[in-house]
Amino acid sequence: MTRVPSASGAATGAGTWAARSPGGSVDCRRTRRVALTFDDSPGVRTPRILDILRRYRVRATFFTLGRHHVVAYPGTVRRMAAEGHDVETLTWSHRILTGIGPAEAREEITRGRDAVAKVIGRRPVLLRPPQGRTSPAVAAICRRLGMAQVLWSATASDYETTDSARITRRILARTGPGGIILLHDRVDAANRGYNGTVAAIPGIISGLQERGYTFVTVTRLLSPAGPRPGEVYRDGPLDR
Repeated sequence: MTRVPSASGAATGAGTWAARSPGGSVDCRRTRRVALTFDDSPGVRTPRILDILRRYRVRATFFTLGRHHVVAYPGTVRRMAAEGHDVETLTWSHRILTGIGPAEAREEITRGRDAVAKVIGRRPVLLRPPQGRTSPAVAAICRRLGMAQVLWSATASDYETTDSARITRRILARTGPGGIILLHDRVDAANRGYNGTVAAIPGIISGLQERGYTFVTVTRLLSPAGPRPGEVYRDGPLDR
């Protein structure tokens, strides 16, 4: 996984990042670990996703939205945490952080973080900035809040297709050791969702497991050093 120094405000190219600590390191190339992540959770489809993950004994990371999501489905959020998934934040209402002022950006992050904490009693330590758009100012806010930002290395662009086979192929082709996979868990105002995504999950999991990959949460992927406040992990193409 690529670790992008927050001071630069710019993402570097793709690669494998070895988590470091004074006592040693974990090389993702050898352990072949990947993290499966979902944006825009929770929603009406989340229980189906959780059922699939439980069946395959896979733990994932959910980047939640506070407004209309965490506050609407607290039971699902509690289930995420109880089943060992990372429950992190995508902000309160998906406002693009680079398009608003620092005070507003901080409020978006803290309201989203605190909505999760109110439900499960633990504050998220990871932020996925909406659309992957970040800046030195956003990184500075995260550093003060004790949070790291997490982007992605493999996306299926599942907002543009309902073809589950295509979504599966895209993820299998784009995932490498230490990678972070981006999928979406969302319905819009008309109750239309990313209908191909849920159906693609079993093929993604089984396909990567057949290649020797192990699924872990993002915090586990970053072990043993753990997420560093203010850092941005893994560049990726902009997505919704």
